[in-house]
Amino acid sequence: MKQTILVIEDDHMIRELISIYLKKAGYEIVEAADGEEAKEAFLTHHPCLLILDLMLPKISGEELCTWVREQERNEVSIIMLSAKARTNDKIKGLKLGADDYLTKPFDPDELVAHVEAVLRRTGQFCQKITYGGLCIKPRKGEVMLYDESLKLTKHEFQLLYHFMENPNVVLTRENLIQQLYPHADKTVMDRTIDAHIKKLREKIEEDPSSPKRICTVRGMGYKFVHE
Repeated sequence: MKQTILVIEDDHMIRELISIYLKKAGYEIVEAADGEEAKEAFLTHHPCLLILDLMLPKISGEELCTWVREQERNEVSIIMLSAKARTNDKIKGLKLGADDYLTKPFDPDELVAHVEAVLRRTGQFCQKITYGGLCIKPRKGEVMLYDESLKLTKHEFQLLYHFMENPNVVLTRENLIQQLYPHADKTVMDRTIDAHIKKLREKIEEDPSSPKRICTVRGMGYKFVHE
């Protein structure tokens, strides 16, 4: 699973340059041109790291940094980009919650090196799988749907994790039973799995009667759909 980086920069050329270099380094990239776009992208993609320009339209970089820290505490890393090169500006940025501070103009290779260094320090906090606003954090046992925390039972959590680890793969009921009840000393009925999935859909689907995430594949099983 590639780590996702959200690049927030209002200058299109700089944003594109950063994205090209980071994609080449093997990262999944999401872009935003202003603070409002960045908030929406953040809640949809739950990135591991933000590259944050301070001079943003609509919502300032400083304000956005504070908002991100309120959302995710220390689970997301932030590298600030700024034309402000004074020591005081750097100190202010780091005090706001940035993990690193890079001044413009910068060398794209140097930025990639900074990204790699920050993720080496903080990457263990970012073990999560995200698709379309749905984010599962296996180490913490948490599931987020955009900015809402979901309360899942142990079996619902295990099911969802197995589905999200295998996107677009048809999983049979036998496979799912084995995941949930590996040491069962009695036969587990298919309808037990169906009941768990029905409850899970009620929590993660916009319309549980017409599911878009966990779909039934007739005569075969279920599939977690990710476009």
